[in-house]
Amino acid sequence: MAEFSALDKSILNELQGNLPLSPRPFAAIAEKAGCSEEEVIDRVRALKEGGYIRRIGVFFESGHLGYHGALIALRVTEGCIPSVAQHINRYPGVTHNYEREGSYNLWFTLHTRSIEEETQILGEIRALDGVESLLNLKVKKKYKINVQFKLK
Repeated sequence: MAEFSALDKSILNELQGNLPLSPRPFAAIAEKAGCSEEEVIDRVRALKEGGYIRRIGVFFESGHLGYHGALIALRVTEGCIPSVAQHINRYPGVTHNYEREGSYNLWFTLHTRSIEEETQILGEIRALDGVESLLNLKVKKKYKINVQFKLK
């Protein structure tokens, strides 16, 4: 576990849930943290390079935007997992893709604009070398949690 400075903790706490929608969001964070915008940008860059920040982005309510969601479970031959995962990651509607223990060993979420688009994408994935089986677990109701790690 890394030792974070007070500034790092302040920045990480703000990025997780309080990133302002403004032309210069890092300036707003800097004002709260009592430092310069450049310091915030430098720390964010260092935290990203260090692997502590994966990405900065927004969450949107996909259903309100006309998207259909599904959790997909794949049974993939062990040696083919990296290539199948890499192929899956090329689809813009894939938001998560992770390996798991068990017979269904590769899982991902897929959001598409139509059932036809979903069917096409899943057909392409089914045909990949190493894909033995596919389960399409349709979203019935979302139970979204907001995970934030408050650093003190």
